[in-house]
Amino acid sequence: MRPAFAVGLVFAGCCSNVIFLELLARKHPGCGNIVTFAQFLFIAVEGFLFEADLGRKRPAIPIRYYAVMVTMFFTVSVVNNYALNLNIAMPLHMIFRSGSLIANMILGIIILKKRYSIFKYTSIALVSVGIFICTFMSAKQVTSQSSSSENDGFQAFLRWLLGIGALTFALLMSARMGIFQETLYKQFGKHSKEALFYNHALPLPGFIFLASDIYDHAVLFNKSELYQVPVIGVTVPIMWFYLLMNVITQYVCIRGVFILTTECASLTVTLVVTLRKFVSLIFSILYFQNPFTLWHWLGTSFVFIGTLMYTEVWNNLGTTKSQLQKDKKN
Repeated sequence: MRPAFAVGLVFAGCCSNVIFLELLARKHPGCGNIVTFAQFLFIAVEGFLFEADLGRKRPAIPIRYYAVMVTMFFTVSVVNNYALNLNIAMPLHMIFRSGSLIANMILGIIILKKRYSIFKYTSIALVSVGIFICTFMSAKQVTSQSSSSENDGFQAFLRWLLGIGALTFALLMSARMGIFQETLYKQFGKHSKEALFYNHALPLPGFIFLASDIYDHAVLFNKSELYQVPVIGVTVPIMWFYLLMNVITQYVCIRGVFILTTECASLTVTLVVTLRKFVSLIFSILYFQNPFTLWHWLGTSFVFIGTLMYTEVWNNLGTTKSQLQKDKKN
């Protein structure tokens, strides 16, 4: 029952979260900082109440280690959300972030001296080609959709390049954070809920440096059209409603993934998360009418097929099936 409930939370929470993020970004592309701050604040308050027991519970992992992890997590979150302000369309944003396997493999080879099978190298090559195709086709769209002025088109393309650079940096930083987190869990044990709280609570003072931008967007949110919230009938500026729903769905998404990781094998988690990303991508293309060519579809298929190949899903499913048949005979 709990795994099915967790899958429902992942799909409902994560897919809805992407929808509300795109609604926010389409109206105000530079709202990434206020969105990140709201998400961090909500999860930090919830964790302070229920995980840290109002500050009375001592952390299992020393704070100095969390300080390093938090620096990386804060940077990744801010950069990923800010990339939407740099001519990065939501579908490309989702596809690019699906390339985490590439970053994990590269840093695993460099830092952990890992070696992989030819099959895994092939799957990573497939993901890389897929991301390259989508990125290249998006670059052509940026230049063609820009103003007829050559100067304006060049500036739009430079902003897009900066956005790609930001996503690449965030991807590598996220992979490095994963490796650091893995070493911490080996040393001190796995404390996912505690890490979730400290990763969101400790960076809050850092938002002081972004206070001006957050305030400016709060003013813009106040000026947005009014919207009557269903059921409760309260009227609020629609941008604040979108932000509230984004924060709530982000929490639902995180909780769903957490339950899934504790109840299911890593293969199942990978499959659910990959399928969720694909559903979010399809919805973004159809509902928001984001431009998506046949080349984009080809690149997307490469990314998802490569991801499934990397997890060796077919071999694992075959093993599971044979095991079930053996159990039946016994």
